[in-house]
Amino acid sequence: MEDSQREQAIYRRVSLRLIPLLFVCYIVAYLDRVNVGFAKLGMASDLGFSDTVYGLGAGVFFIGYFLFEVPSNLILQRVGAKLWIARIMIVWGLVSAATMFVTSATSFYVMRFLLGMAEAGFFPGVIFYLTYWFPRAQRGRMTAAFMTAVPVAGIVGGPLSGWILGRMAGVSELAGWQWLFLLEGLPSVLVGLWVLLLLDDGPSRARWLDPEERALVQARLDGDEWAKRESGHGATTLTDAFRQRRVWLLCLVYFGITMGLYGVSFWLPQIIKESITADPVAIGFISALPWLAGVLAMLWTGHHSDVTGERRWHVALACLLGGAAFGISALPGAGGWAGLAALCVAMMGIMSAVSCFWALPTGILSGTAAAAGIAWINSVGNLAGYVSPFVVGRLRDLTHSMTPALGGLAASLCCSGLLTLIVARPTARAIAGPVGPPA
Repeated sequence: MEDSQREQAIYRRVSLRLIPLLFVCYIVAYLDRVNVGFAKLGMASDLGFSDTVYGLGAGVFFIGYFLFEVPSNLILQRVGAKLWIARIMIVWGLVSAATMFVTSATSFYVMRFLLGMAEAGFFPGVIFYLTYWFPRAQRGRMTAAFMTAVPVAGIVGGPLSGWILGRMAGVSELAGWQWLFLLEGLPSVLVGLWVLLLLDDGPSRARWLDPEERALVQARLDGDEWAKRESGHGATTLTDAFRQRRVWLLCLVYFGITMGLYGVSFWLPQIIKESITADPVAIGFISALPWLAGVLAMLWTGHHSDVTGERRWHVALACLLGGAAFGISALPGAGGWAGLAALCVAMMGIMSAVSCFWALPTGILSGTAAAAGIAWINSVGNLAGYVSPFVVGRLRDLTHSMTPALGGLAASLCCSGLLTLIVARPTARAIAGPVGPPA
């Protein structure tokens, strides 16, 4: 009992040391990625952007992200998380702030592409970094705690962005959307400097743990690696990551989830403007509601998944719930507050699926295979961040309605849910389990 309590105390210290810092990092990262949704409320009219131009520019971010994701994660493994994550944050903060100087569709596309390049590797790098500290049984909860930064960014960022647009427009002869990029970009630079001071590359570098505590953390990780090898899931090399059929199928699962996530992220302010209110400050506060629902669902699902040890049905059912909610929001007459309620449920499904999803690839990959595989799944999946806003924008220009787009998002999430049930089926050897503990 005393050993168990001591171990819990150690992991509590590790969690309190790492998760709040990474949480803040992801808040400013995600805010810089999606604040373009609020900037559109003023930028589109000022610069003459159509919905297609906006959708393409919002999505071009993910082309740069895709091209540099895997190399970035491999560099992180080589040079260490502290240096590389700090570099990512400082550069993307500067690029995000510089987006205030956009004057045309071309310059908008260029800055979004550069922002994707700058941020590439942050999210998969953190997911990989967590495998340096937490055994598989705790990763669902830790990943959920880290990733609640996404809905929290929506909760905080919505009112903040609405306030900046409404109150800063015209100050020093700058438009509200220009102030938005500047004031939400520079904090990333400051947090990047904070990372250099506080983040450790792994347990062996953690001076705030004594030698026995570091040894215990490493022993739990070694036990995980042994269990993977015994169950036939011991992929460790770069080529292993790309030879695994499950890795490619997980790319498709994550692609469908991400379609739904960015369908909401990039278009929620516009949906609220068209169906509820045009006041920027009110839009900001109302837009926080789906994110608040998402964070509550995410925390509960991540915890429940760790307690039960079950991942497959948690991801699949969450995707199906989100798909059904998107379908309801697309029904005629489901606009306004009723449509927003449906989008709240959709966000609950999306964030619940995300909270458990990353326990699937980290359960079958290790070492270099984990660094490359996690980055590959994330980069391919995040191509949906390019496809989703562009397709939604194009459909809006063609139909002048959100209904077809919401129906497409519903279909993508339902496909991800069904595919999860296939790709995450336990093998006969995994069901049998390991023969015994490592020596």
